[in-house]
Amino acid sequence: MKPMKLTQSDHTVQPPSTRRRRFALLLLTATVALTSVSYAAAPSSIVFAQSNTPSKQEEQSEQQADKQTEQKESKQARSYTEAITDWKKYANDYAYVLKSIQPEKRVNGAVPEGNFEDLNMLVPLLADKRIVYLGESSHGAAEFNLVKTRLIQYLHQQLGYNFVAFESGLPDAAIAQGSMKSKSAVETMKRSIFKVWWAEETLPLFRYMKDTQDSQQPLRLLGFDIQLQTPLLKDAQWLKDKALQEKIMQAEAELAKWSRGKDLAGYRKAKPELLNLYEKLLKQVTSHENELKKEYPNEPKISILMKRAVEDRIRLINEFVEINIEVNLSVEKEGMAAMYRATEWRDRAMANNLIWLATEVYPEEKFIVWAHNGHISKAQSQVVEGTHKWMGELMPKELQRQSYVMGLYMASGESAENQTREPIPVLPLIPGSMEDILSASKQPYTFMDLRYQDKERGNSWMFERVIAYEWGAMASLIIPRHHYDGVLLIDKVKLPRYIP
Repeated sequence: MKPMKLTQSDHTVQPPSTRRRRFALLLLTATVALTSVSYAAAPSSIVFAQSNTPSKQEEQSEQQADKQTEQKESKQARSYTEAITDWKKYANDYAYVLKSIQPEKRVNGAVPEGNFEDLNMLVPLLADKRIVYLGESSHGAAEFNLVKTRLIQYLHQQLGYNFVAFESGLPDAAIAQGSMKSKSAVETMKRSIFKVWWAEETLPLFRYMKDTQDSQQPLRLLGFDIQLQTPLLKDAQWLKDKALQEKIMQAEAELAKWSRGKDLAGYRKAKPELLNLYEKLLKQVTSHENELKKEYPNEPKISILMKRAVEDRIRLINEFVEINIEVNLSVEKEGMAAMYRATEWRDRAMANNLIWLATEVYPEEKFIVWAHNGHISKAQSQVVEGTHKWMGELMPKELQRQSYVMGLYMASGESAENQTREPIPVLPLIPGSMEDILSASKQPYTFMDLRYQDKERGNSWMFERVIAYEWGAMASLIIPRHHYDGVLLIDKVKLPRYIP
């Protein structure tokens, strides 16, 4: 039978449709099809991922700070309108302004340092940080792609962050990095990241990355998602057993088909043969290390990464496909409870892959992580009671201490829905929402640090529940400082210029 064609995943977090608006906030990584949805995550046998529940000592410290603040402030109780006025004044006084979000051009092998002066406020915030997370409230905002590219350029050139890790397939990024010198920036982008980011505004990042490959400090590409994205052995020359390659290509298509279906008994019958195929492939990876390095010369860890990719496929076959089928069978009856079983698996897998990359593969390197706000948040499970812990909450305490989490939000304009790319208008801001407060700067690009703040009258919004918007259209209640270390607000966004 001719192998089915696997399509590029349109990715994870899904914005709301009219009839699913009440579920939209809960569906940050919704969908269960392997080739078109957020993928679940980690095998139960991997135990690196940990909870980010605040310790008693941390809670006591916050309580003591609150009491000290109350004692210091002699002002009378204020109305909510007065509170908003105080908050906006504080934001206007203490927020930082970015002069531009446009990616910079290298001149004689580097971006002129003067071009980055507006970003130097990050130096004291990141001085002891190994991982910088760059989030986004929507995958479909052109300005998010632009500003993240410029931030990555700065973090790489000025602060020594040499790896950018995308919320995209681990093997896909490894293969793209391995052949980056021989491919165009567009080819590298399409081979490595999810289709939601195939845009003119993202392309400068891949041009910059390609331009640095022959320098002493190349910016290198990684992925940490477990999702089926592009067939694992597409165009692979390193595997000499072409019969096995054809069977694996067929198996990848079958995995996608099983995951979209409801035939649990049929899948359990096919499962042993699928496992057998990937166990054979795993042995081939181990014995073809030289061939892999020859085919992908720009990724020195290609054999280690490919081995991990095949092991992820085996975990997927063992656990996740059945979870998907069970979700398909029960979603109408159980609703989001069924969906959570799949999304929880995916976030745990992403967390474990990122932990593995940071602690075992590149333990001395500094990383930039590109993902949705929901995945990087340190407290996403607080948004809806009873939901699972997301990737950011599952990172071990030591890596949390070494990380800085930046959420990206928008105040006006429109962004694109993942699958259809139809525009989602940003709703008018509710007074006292996080976006409304930060908009007090009256600047197009506003950054506010949350992590290194002592609570006072003007910034109490950081420490209490306020409204923030997903996709600019779904109001959710968050305690900003629990979720992020900093927030970047783009005043107005528009749809990306997509590349087919």
